[in-house]
Amino acid sequence: MAAATRARVAQLLRQLQRAACQCPTHSQTYSQAPGFAPFGKTTDYAFEMAISNIRYGAGVTKEVGMDLQNMGAKNVCLMTDKNLSQLPPVQMVMDSLVKNGINFKVYDNVRVEPTDRSFMEAIEFVKRGAFDAFVAVGGGSTMDTCKAANLYASSPHSDFLDYVNAPIGKGKPVSVPLKPLIAVPTTSGTGSETTGVAIFDYEHLKVKTGIASRAIKPTLGLIDPLHTLHMPDRVVANSGFDVLCHALESYTALPYHMRSPCPSNPITRPAYQGSNPISDIWAIHALRIVAKYLKRAVRNPDDLEARSNMHLASAFAGIGFGNAGVHLCHGMSYPISGLVKTYKAKDYNVDHPLVPHGLSVVLTSPAVFTFTAQMSPERHLETAEILGADTRTARIPDAGPILADTLRKFLFDLDVDDGLAAIGYSKADIPALVKGTLPQERVTKLAPRPQSEEDLSALFEASMKLY
Repeated sequence: MAAATRARVAQLLRQLQRAACQCPTHSQTYSQAPGFAPFGKTTDYAFEMAISNIRYGAGVTKEVGMDLQNMGAKNVCLMTDKNLSQLPPVQMVMDSLVKNGINFKVYDNVRVEPTDRSFMEAIEFVKRGAFDAFVAVGGGSTMDTCKAANLYASSPHSDFLDYVNAPIGKGKPVSVPLKPLIAVPTTSGTGSETTGVAIFDYEHLKVKTGIASRAIKPTLGLIDPLHTLHMPDRVVANSGFDVLCHALESYTALPYHMRSPCPSNPITRPAYQGSNPISDIWAIHALRIVAKYLKRAVRNPDDLEARSNMHLASAFAGIGFGNAGVHLCHGMSYPISGLVKTYKAKDYNVDHPLVPHGLSVVLTSPAVFTFTAQMSPERHLETAEILGADTRTARIPDAGPILADTLRKFLFDLDVDDGLAAIGYSKADIPALVKGTLPQERVTKLAPRPQSEEDLSALFEASMKLY
């Protein structure tokens, strides 16, 4: 009887597989029907959708004090950076906290492109403060610093590397409860208000790494387009390139049911799971907004429609990549940022050499998508078309070069530096850049095409000049 039941179940599962969605989005050559048996599988069989609550609207920041009051918060940490602490977004938050009788302390020592040291300074401040809620006002650097501070203050006996991604850290799952965190993004790039990811420079190895867990995502993201009017044009451009690559990488990432290992417990299923039917929708929608509005948002600081839409696109792409993950552009970007020598980006008021995250990501994009296209050419062509390419007579083998050329034109139109050479790198730096990419397995293993050290060297070399 048991054997007959098992045979019947197996037959039903085969029927379900045959009935799987065959629409254009989900019928790509690499989107095979997933397996159904969780036990004994080497690859995953499920994906999970996790995002913060999101509230959008011009002036919505004024509600933050009421939100904290509704949560019963008594002692709040307001986290930001030195530049923003003097600007209207932070003042608007403080006014709302005062108006609603919320007791708070300000931590404004967030480092733009944070390091393990700057994370630890914030963590120590938070541990001393005994806060019961957090508000992060700023870009990804502030939101990520606040997530990390909330985590380690909630788990005070943990070693710093306990939660840091393997192989640099131990990558332990987060099982402690965290305090409420409200994120108020002032840039339109990282989507950090939606994700359980916190990125930093690990100074000892001169590479970027991070913490990735659904447990650290903000409780609420307040997306207020009025804050985008304070961004200089290069900040808008570089933030927008992060959105662009979040969308492209999550849409072309390894499908979730091809990612290994299969988790033995749901708590070990990574936040970055591979492309999946839900993240696909957000990624493509974000890409359409970038194609329509990014150039306008860069060129006209008063174009509230364009900047508002890019603020939303950042969150949309965050929902996509926060659940699917990114791959090679981001994996290769971390040493590009971490090994910077003297380059200081225009419009960034910092006292240290800096390659903005979005710039470090997008400079390798033409080479990366030329390399990955053979694994999912239809998706590469689809994204090229959204970004303006005429693909009506395109051949499948040309998908990579077509997307790469489309990206080069897009970047040229927005006055992007001519490749890695223009920001201070040469061929002599390639071994160090490759070495800095190798530990980024959390993202590089999500690339649809495996890559060797020789492949990475070739990709860095191809990215030295763009035009």
